[in-house]
Amino acid sequence: MQELAERAGITTPTLRGIERGDLTVGLGAAFEVAALVGVPLFHEDRAQLSINLDRTRDRAALLPQRVRPRREGVKDDF
Repeated sequence: MQELAERAGITTPTLRGIERGDLTVGLGAAFEVAALVGVPLFHEDRAQLSINLDRTRDRAALLPQRVRPRREGVKDDF
């Protein structure tokens, strides 16, 4: 783990954050680590990219449109 962090130019805690999917970790660091360990992030094959896009859209269709209920307008007539 220490060696990978050094090769990526990041700290070990940052590497742990990447492993956990921590959203505060820089995208560039996550891309660098992925490249170092051989995880493909993008497909050059347009057909595979199209399949992945369709799958993502199908999954997104299952999610609610809004997580939080809409707020009514601010009532400031106090």
